[in-house]
Amino acid sequence: MIGYYLTHPQVEIDSKIPVPLWRLSGVGRSRVEAVLDRPWLRTVKRILSSDETKAVEAAAMIAAHLRVPIEIDPQMGENDRSSIGFLEPLAFEAAANQFFAEPDKSWNGWERAVDAADRIERAVKRALTGHEPTEPVLLVGHGGVGTLLKCRLTGAAIARNRDQPPGGGNIFAFTLADGGLLCDWTPMEDFDGI
Repeated sequence: MIGYYLTHPQVEIDSKIPVPLWRLSGVGRSRVEAVLDRPWLRTVKRILSSDETKAVEAAAMIAAHLRVPIEIDPQMGENDRSSIGFLEPLAFEAAANQFFAEPDKSWNGWERAVDAADRIERAVKRALTGHEPTEPVLLVGHGGVGTLLKCRLTGAAIARNRDQPPGGGNIFAFTLADGGLLCDWTPMEDFDGI
């Protein structure tokens, strides 16, 4: 059966608040609301989420609509960037380029990409151990670790060109049996299922 990985959509950016505590913006919430009645989403029987506020908010909206509980796992969180804190958008993009370009190195104290990839891969494998493979599962998280997970599932090298399109709120699908990629990053509004 199918696993879906959904990245949280747009957030309220506030340099005074730690990034893991950022909330979905009005646009982000509207994007989640726009897909709640999609046929593919109605098949989901289990929802797993990062513990970061923006991911939990997106997962909670979906869970309430589907009447499915959320399982929260801190190990599904975005790569740890707390050593630097908030970066303006251009500076962040440059840092993210370095993160993906040199996965074995830490950029200014950030969690290394290889370590974040190990962490998200372990978290997902642990969560899916014993999962009924005929029941679709939705993972709600972040673009960076979502890309790292996709790289691990496909056996591809870690690279920025495998990252989600800008803005968040993208999805990829994979087989639960063997992790094979069924579709690459697609904006959530454009995804019609597999």
